Amino acid sequence: VLRENNITIGFVPNSGHNSHLLFSRSTPLLTNIMSWNNYIDRIISSKCDKAAIIGIDGSLWTTNNHPNNWNITASEASVIGKAVSDPNLTVFQQSGIIVDGVKYECLRAELNSDNKMVLGKKKDDGFISIQITKTAVIIAHTKEGESHGDTAVAVEQIASYLGQSGI
Repeated sequence: VLRENNITIGFVPNSGHNSHLLFSRSTPLLTNIMSWNNYIDRIISSKCDKAAIIGIDGSLWTTNNHPNNWNITASEASVIGKAVSDPNLTVFQQSGIIVDGVKYECLRAELNSDNKMVLGKKKDDGFISIQITKTAVIIAHTKEGESHGDTAVAVEQIASYLGQSGI
C-alpha cells in the first residue's frame, strides 16, 4: 500500500483468480477490478467471436461479465480440465470437446515440450482452438466460414505469455 497526499493506492489479493487494485482519495473508495477477462480482448478479432480461460483444475477464470466470454459451464470446465491432464489428450480424440453445449470433433492434438494444443471443428458452428499451459487452458472460437489461423495464433500468444509467467 502506498499513501501520499491523502491518496491511497493498494493491491488486495482476492480469492480465486481476480485481484483488486484500489485507488482512494480519503473517501469514497474507487475500485478497479483487474482480471482474467482482460485476456479475452487480446484474443478477440474479426474472426474470433468468443474466448475463455479456465484452470486445469476445472475452475472458471474468466467471467460472464465480458461480452465475448465463452460461457463454459462448471461441468464442461471440469471435463476439459481432466482431459488436458491426460498426457495424450485421448479424451478429446475419443469423445470430442464440449463447450457451451456444443460438441466439437477433435481434429488435431499436438503435444511436445513447448506446446500442448488442441483444434476442433463443428460443422456449421466453427472452430475451437485450445492451448494448455502449466495451470491454464485458453479456449477460443472462430466463426463458421472464417479462417481459424488468426485465432490459433492469438491463443498461442496468450499461452506463451502465461507460460513464461509461470502460469
